[in-house]
Amino acid sequence: MNNLSKPKAKNNILNALKAYTREEKMKQWEGDLEEFLRDIFPKNPRAIARMSHEYVWDMLCKNIGGEQDKEFTFFVSDLFGIDGALEKLTDYFKAASAGSEVGRRMLLLLGPPSGGKSTIAILVKRGLEEYSRTEEGALYAIGGCPTSESPLHLIPEKLRRDFEEAYDVKITGEICPHCATRLADEFHGDFMRFPVSRVFISEAERMGVGTYAPHDPTTADIADLVGSVDLSKVAEFGDEGDPRAWSWSGAVYAASRGVLEMIEILKVKREFLYLLLTLTQEKNVKVSRFPLIYVDEIILAHTNLAEFYKFLQEKENEALLDRMVIVEVPYTLDYKSEALIYKKLVSAESMLRGVHLDPHVLTLAAVFAVMTRLAPSSRQNLDIPKKVRLYAGEDVEGFSEQETDRIRTETPREGMSGVSPRFNVNALSKAITKSGSKSLTAMETALALKDAIEGDARLDAKIKKTWIDFLVSARKDFYNGWVKEDVHKAMFQSFMKEAEDLLANYLDETEAALDNKKVTDPITGEERAPNERFLRAVEEKIKISDSGKEAFRQEVVRKAMAAYKKNEKFTLSDHSRLREAIEQYLFEERRDVLRLIASPTRPDKESSEKIAAVEKRLVEEYGYDHHSAREAIKYVTSLIAKD
Repeated sequence: MNNLSKPKAKNNILNALKAYTREEKMKQWEGDLEEFLRDIFPKNPRAIARMSHEYVWDMLCKNIGGEQDKEFTFFVSDLFGIDGALEKLTDYFKAASAGSEVGRRMLLLLGPPSGGKSTIAILVKRGLEEYSRTEEGALYAIGGCPTSESPLHLIPEKLRRDFEEAYDVKITGEICPHCATRLADEFHGDFMRFPVSRVFISEAERMGVGTYAPHDPTTADIADLVGSVDLSKVAEFGDEGDPRAWSWSGAVYAASRGVLEMIEILKVKREFLYLLLTLTQEKNVKVSRFPLIYVDEIILAHTNLAEFYKFLQEKENEALLDRMVIVEVPYTLDYKSEALIYKKLVSAESMLRGVHLDPHVLTLAAVFAVMTRLAPSSRQNLDIPKKVRLYAGEDVEGFSEQETDRIRTETPREGMSGVSPRFNVNALSKAITKSGSKSLTAMETALALKDAIEGDARLDAKIKKTWIDFLVSARKDFYNGWVKEDVHKAMFQSFMKEAEDLLANYLDETEAALDNKKVTDPITGEERAPNERFLRAVEEKIKISDSGKEAFRQEVVRKAMAAYKKNEKFTLSDHSRLREAIEQYLFEERRDVLRLIASPTRPDKESSEKIAAVEKRLVEEYGYDHHSAREAIKYVTSLIAKD
C-alpha cells in the first residue's frame, strides 16, 4: 500500500467503526412489559415465544417463516467429511424444535480427539451470537433477570390461555424466584411495569452461552453450575433465603435461552450429571431455599471414547445413558475432505503461513491418515489403498457405488481411531522449523511424518511399524501416480508438436487398419501393413483391451470425420481418452530427456530448454514453486530409472 492510500484506508476504517456503532445502537431496545406487548411482540409472536431448541434450529436454517431450508449448509465451510454425524445432529435439533421427546434429552457428541466435536460446539455458539444480532433472531428478556428469561413469564397463569389463543403461541415456564421477589417488592405486583430489554447472546458476557470444563472431581463444586449464597449481599437483604442474596453466576444460568457446553462431561461427578439430566428433562433446577427454577437451554456435551467406554462399564449409569442422544463424530474417511481440514488448520498455523506447499503435501498426509483409520476387509480383492479410493468416490475396478455402501456397513467403527488431523499438521510445522525453508515438498512431508511416528512415545512398536507401512503405501500407491501425471502433462505441452505428429500418425494407421488398406511409409515411400504394434502401444496406455480396440478406433475415426465435415481440425482436446494415451506414450518415448537431469552428462541446449519449460509449467499451471518443481522432476526421474 502506498503512502497516498493509507490515509484513505484509515478513514474508511473509521467510518466503518462509526457505522457499526450506529447499527448497534439501533438494535437496542428497552421498555416495560406494556410497551413490549404493544410495540414489539405483535410484530412476530412466534419468533419471540420460541424455545431454545426452536431458536437454534432457526439459526441453523436461517429461516423463520414457512418451509425450512432443504439445503442445510451451516457447517459446510468449516467441517469436512463428517456428513453422517452432521445429519444426525441436525435431525436432533429439527425433532427437538418440533416439540418431540428428543428435546428432553442431553446431546452428547462422542468421538476421537481433533475429530470436530469442539468445532461443532464453537460453530453453534458463534452462530447464535451472530443470529441474535439480526432482526430474525431478536431476543427479549426481563430486565435484570439473572436467567435472562422470556418476558412472557410475567404473564399470570390464569391469563395465559386467553393470551395464547389471541397470539397463537405457547408460554412455557415460570418466573424465576429473583424476578418474583422484585415484582412483589419493587413493582407491588404490577407486572406491566416490569422492565424488558433486547439481549444479545455472547459467550464473553455470559449471556445465552455457558461453558463448563471439569475440575479435579475431589474439589469440583456444584456451585459452578447453579451458584451459591452471596454472603456480601446477605447483610443488604437480611436473609440467606432471599433470591437477591444468591450468586447467580453458575454456568446453568449463563446458558439460559441458549446453549450450555459441557466439556468432557463424563469426568464430572454423578450428582452433576443427575442435575444436568433433570434440567434437560424437566427444564428445572432445584437449589436450597428456593422453589424450582425454570431454565430453558440446550446441553451440548462432548467427550472422548476412553471416558465413554469407562462410563459404560458402570451399571448404575444405564439410566443416565437412556436420557442422552449420542451422536458419534468420527474422523473422516475421505482423504479429499481430510485435505480440506488440513488446509483450514494450516491457514491458522503461524508457522505455516507464507510457506509454499506443493500440490500433494496435504493430500499425501491425508491419504496416510485415512489409512490408519480403516479396518482390513475380509474380501480378498479389497486392500486398504482400494478402500481409500472407494471412500473418496474414485472408481475402483470391480466395485460399484452400491458395493461401496455395503463395505462401509461391514466396518461401522472405522474412523473412531487412527491419526488425528492435528498430528499431521504438527508434523508439517516441525518439518518447516527443521528445514528453515519457505517451501515444503510431499517427500519432505513423508519424512516429517515418519519422524513424528517414530518419536511418539504414546505409540507401541507394532503400531509404529503399521503406520510407517501405511506411509510407504501412500507414497507408492498414490503420490507416485500424482506426481508422474503432473510431470507427464507439463512435459506433454513442451513436446506438443511431437504429440500432434503422433495423433496424425495414429489416425493414418487406424484408418488403414479399419479399411484393411496399406500405408505408405513417409520415409521410404514403400507400402506396408498398418503398424499394429504402434497402435496397441498407444491404446494399452489407457487399458484398451484387444477385444475392445476396434470399437475404440471406430469412435476416434468417427469424431475425426465429424470435425473434418465441419472444416475443423481434429485435435487431442476432441478426445480426452486418446489424449491421455498419447500423453503417456510420448512420456515413455521421451523419458530420456528427464534422465538427463540425473545424468553426469550435461544435457544439450534443446533438452535443457525443454526441461526448463517443464519446470515453468509445473510452477505456472500445477501449483508448484521452483524448488518443489525441481524436486518433483528429480523424483519422477528416479522412478523412471527404476522402471
